[in-house]
Amino acid sequence: MILSFFDQFNIPSLLGIPLILLAMVFPLILYFTTSRLIQNRYSTIQSSLVFIMVKQMMLPINTKGHKWTSTLMTLLLLLILLNTLGLLPYTFTPTTQLSTNMALALPTWLMTVFTGLRNQPTATLGHLLPEGTPTPLTPMLILIETTSLFIRPIALAVRLTANLTAGHLLIQLTSTAVIYMVNTMTMTATLTFIILILLTCLEMAVALIQAYVFVLLLTLYLQENI
Repeated sequence: MILSFFDQFNIPSLLGIPLILLAMVFPLILYFTTSRLIQNRYSTIQSSLVFIMVKQMMLPINTKGHKWTSTLMTLLLLLILLNTLGLLPYTFTPTTQLSTNMALALPTWLMTVFTGLRNQPTATLGHLLPEGTPTPLTPMLILIETTSLFIRPIALAVRLTANLTAGHLLIQLTSTAVIYMVNTMTMTATLTFIILILLTCLEMAVALIQAYVFVLLLTLYLQENI
């Protein structure tokens, strides 16, 4: 029973073909079948949502950082796609794997650090030692600030992994309880099923919020270095 709860994090396949590939292609088909020249209700809603996300995402960044808009928005849309894939049948959430999240967090964090070292190396290195620090505390504070700097990508990856994994496990436990109680305790199973629907809606919100938080923290790191 314990192992079956974690089987949802395995990649399902059919005839040796991972079904996650088909699930990732499906939203792209919906996107590219919409003509960019003909304005309809779908394309209008899509453009409005992207515009709102861009506006909120670029709010903490000054004008110099607006050239990173396409990179950050691509990452945001990719995370939204990957986070919500696990709510579809016969798929799994790639961002529940720590290796996947580290592959996204580490290069983007290095991007912000290298940008600061190229544009303002003195100010970037100055963040490792707060102003007015007593001389005896200088080595210890440099070590602490350096550790906190290098732990940022790990924190990004672990936060995303933990939140999505906990939500999927909770949904799995609740759905298992519904299946076992449906024949013996119908009323309780019905109430549990309603809770399951609410948890699914909550997990959808968590998937969107975690993608936003991931990219928002990157924008704050970028703002420190430009």
